[in-house]
Amino acid sequence: MVKTAAVVTGHSRGLGAAVTDELLRRGVPVLGISRSRRPATAALLTEAAVDLADEAALHRWLGSHELTEFLGDAARPVLVNNAGLLQPIGGLELQDPAAVSRAVAVNVGAPLALCAAFARATASATDRRILHVSSGAARNAYAGWSVYCASKAALDHHARAVVLDGTPNLRIASVAPGVIDTDMQAEIRSTPDKAFPDRERFVRMKQEGTLRTPEAAATSLVDYLFSPAFGDDPVTETRR
Repeated sequence: MVKTAAVVTGHSRGLGAAVTDELLRRGVPVLGISRSRRPATAALLTEAAVDLADEAALHRWLGSHELTEFLGDAARPVLVNNAGLLQPIGGLELQDPAAVSRAVAVNVGAPLALCAAFARATASATDRRILHVSSGAARNAYAGWSVYCASKAALDHHARAVVLDGTPNLRIASVAPGVIDTDMQAEIRSTPDKAFPDRERFVRMKQEGTLRTPEAAATSLVDYLFSPAFGDDPVTETRR
């Protein structure tokens, strides 16, 4: 059996919590990185309380070598860049510049920094895998979501470029998991129409029961993460 260890950002709620639970169910040790810890502990779960919007805090944590020590001699280390922020929503004149900077730090800066640290920490591994949790918003523009769309598109293009680098024993994919019934969806539905003109579409999806559960989305993501096909296409999806 291949020795596996997983790093998951935003592991304390939503899709990140479901991905973490699925990995733990499969016997995979997980290092969860989030501002908050989970209410229940698990034997295979290690947690690091890090605000990914705080560049200095992230780099202090990376300097602690906890990432390297956790991954250890795993032959198949994996990194799941799941943490993300939707705000700010609205046109440019409605966007708080500080919120823009925070979203870019969490959605782009932190995952790219973690990818570089992960690659260095796993240089001797024979099967390294990085999964960016992307979105349909990376591939389709939405009014009011300029920051979210741009930041998710950055992850897609990062995966494409990393493939061209040809890093030994490393596979990467930026994966859209579909529309999932999480707190982010509740945030979308509560947004004023002026800030997000497509709000009603997401309200209908909730009413019609067409949103994916976090558990179903997590199972699809983890199945793909460990499949032989992972990384064949650097930008893909695991929607229904």
